[in-house]
Amino acid sequence: MASATQRRSWEFTSVNKEHRPDREKNRTLRARQRAIGRELRRMFDDVVREPVPDEFLDILRKLDDPKDPEQGGKS
Repeated sequence: MASATQRRSWEFTSVNKEHRPDREKNRTLRARQRAIGRELRRMFDDVVREPVPDEFLDILRKLDDPKDPEQGGKS
């Protein structure tokens, strides 16, 4: 029969071996998430650099103009 110290040592070793695949899995998951984050930032940076269409700017100007008759004459 193994002593209490030997059993604890074996249990600790067993637990560490069981957690190694989880650590590797977590490391892979974090690396994948970082890669996705980098790609999303790159894509959104590209979108931010695109010019705003003139039609959209016209709509925004109309919304900002308090004297615009299309808004019901709000002042």
